[in-house]
Amino acid sequence: MKNLKGKVVALTGAASGIGRCLAIQLAEKGCILALADIDDNGLQETIKLLPLETQTSCHIVDVANKDAVYAWADNVIAEHNHVDVVINNAGVGSNESIDDISYENFNWVFDIVFYGVLYGTKAFLPHLKSRPEANIINISSVNGFFPFPNNGPYNAAKHAVKGLNQTLMQELRNTSVFVMSVHPGGIKTNIVRNSRFGKGVLEKNESVKQFDKIAATTPEKAAEKIISGLIKNRKRLLVGKDAVILDILVRLFPQGFSDLVGRVWGHKR
Repeated sequence: MKNLKGKVVALTGAASGIGRCLAIQLAEKGCILALADIDDNGLQETIKLLPLETQTSCHIVDVANKDAVYAWADNVIAEHNHVDVVINNAGVGSNESIDDISYENFNWVFDIVFYGVLYGTKAFLPHLKSRPEANIINISSVNGFFPFPNNGPYNAAKHAVKGLNQTLMQELRNTSVFVMSVHPGGIKTNIVRNSRFGKGVLEKNESVKQFDKIAATTPEKAAEKIISGLIKNRKRLLVGKDAVILDILVRLFPQGFSDLVGRVWGHKR
């Protein structure tokens, strides 16, 4: 999608982090925005950061609620007449072993991180297919091809997002809809601060400190990279040098590297 000016973009997770930076940078390129998040205050802060001339609609949406996502899609079409790009970006995390985590906390992550992406994709897909050119951008993670201990539901959900993306690429091959699977590494966002923590892991403050040390990419840079991938109709996008290095190590040592990280991470925990 070489020209973004005037394109209608529906974006989840727009209240903070990568989502907020995507909203700002897309607005600067002349896009019309339909922004969604469950955090009303954060969403209003994002709106204030957009250029004054930006055409924007604001929607409070729980992406884990299928009916709410479909209602959002209907509202976007009613207000903007069509949609050209959907970016399923909303996400949460948890820190607890598979043995200890409750089904409630597991499902909380999986429902947002995977089903939120699935609902957003299916709700908008019929409208996207009616456009001469359209894009679906689903945010997976490096966790989508490499798991980390005590992140079971996030690992599983991001693996599922990757599988969903690759299936969509196969099935939409002869349509006007392009699909991009995005795999960020460590991004300086609040995802760890907003995670749920269980027993048997580092204290929240210590986990936040560790994450801040290794998160090398700013959300502004991540958004810039994603928009560049959108313009080039990329299918798979690694965001951050750490994502590139992880991808290489997983290809070279598909099980051995996982075992090593399990030993090291388990020792720290």
